[in-house]
Amino acid sequence: MAKPSTGPLTGFPEWLPHQRMVEQDLTDRIRRRYELHGYVPVETRSVEPLDILTKKGATDKEIYVLRRLHAEDDADSGLGLHFDLTVPFARYVAQHRADLTFPFKRYQIQRVWRGERPQEGRYREFYQCDADVIGMNNLPVWWDVEMTMLMREVLDDLPIPAVAIQVNNRKILEGFYRALGIADYPRTLRIMDKIDKIGTKGVLAELSADGTLTDAQAAGCLDLANISGSGLDVLSRIEALGYTHPLLQEGLSELELILRETASLPAGQVVANLRIARGLDYYTGTVYEGVMSGFEKLGSVCSGGRYDNLASVGKDKLPGIGVSIGLSRILGLLFKQGALTSSRKSPACVLVALATEETRSEARAVAATLRARGIATEVFDRPLKWGDQIKYADAKGIPYVWFPAGGERAEHEVRDLRSRAQAGADPTTWAPDESVLRPVIVRAES
Repeated sequence: MAKPSTGPLTGFPEWLPHQRMVEQDLTDRIRRRYELHGYVPVETRSVEPLDILTKKGATDKEIYVLRRLHAEDDADSGLGLHFDLTVPFARYVAQHRADLTFPFKRYQIQRVWRGERPQEGRYREFYQCDADVIGMNNLPVWWDVEMTMLMREVLDDLPIPAVAIQVNNRKILEGFYRALGIADYPRTLRIMDKIDKIGTKGVLAELSADGTLTDAQAAGCLDLANISGSGLDVLSRIEALGYTHPLLQEGLSELELILRETASLPAGQVVANLRIARGLDYYTGTVYEGVMSGFEKLGSVCSGGRYDNLASVGKDKLPGIGVSIGLSRILGLLFKQGALTSSRKSPACVLVALATEETRSEARAVAATLRARGIATEVFDRPLKWGDQIKYADAKGIPYVWFPAGGERAEHEVRDLRSRAQAGADPTTWAPDESVLRPVIVRAES
């Protein structure tokens, strides 16, 4: 029998315990912030029919197909793991619409799988933290502003480097391409979305391949893509290119609304960037990408946008808009640089030392009393020398060691491993320093 591999699988991250505590802390922060805005939790199944996945913007190469190793039939061959949370959410709303209240606001923190080439901060299995709102037949454009502000608020609450939200509108792109006389605008949009990956020369080569676009049309696309800024002058710069189309004007109005409503935010927090297109086909209006300070060359760490035609039931349409925070991507980048960690390797605040096997019941009773008061506590597993037990607590960053009363010790005593001070204590009333009651996230300043 072949020896199983014990090495890591590329693209499937496994965090150490102190890193997992960081991940859980950030997840809780995101969840609480979503709930403050009235979003409700949803978890969808991990698999969807392939015909749903493949027609919603993903490529066949990105989808992991579900198949049993020794399947006698092809019963599962039509299923694949979801590559994002938006497509399954749209299906979920359509399926359960009779039981939902619209507009329906949900958040979803769940793993997704994407069969792309692993690289720094980009994985095949990863967590996404989504928030979406879906309307019944209509979703006013001011929701685009609300989603922008929600994403800004959530990101500002995380102990990570600053993230600039870049915003654009697919209607501007499509209307502009139509005004240029480009027939296959979806293809042009997908190519322009790769400009940061393959550069201007690469984009020009793909746009002009087989004479699809003229040199003038390709140059026009690049002229638009080179426009960015945080002020309303962005709109006049687009208009100065000299092209008009009803869809272009509609997109400009929607972008103007976002820029006006976010103008009071600090400079650089929300920026119009006409390069942003989002490669998934289901986006129809506002699109977002967030880039983290110091990691701009590695692309977005959050994204999203409006999708008016992703789901429908009969004559009813279910337009929506949402954002997705790539939590695993953010953590992978910061963990690699040692820029984010936990203050200790255990959630325990107290280690109860074990004097002898005969005193284990007393030690457990102390731990139970402390836990009942909300103080995370563990009991050492063997009656080793006090020094060895203290070393164990030190190694895990546990700030206190408790020595139960008994034998030559007339009263309970607790040692603060930070100051090495030791004093008598009563488990029914003693309280730790509030600053070390729970692990905290430590961010290394660059």
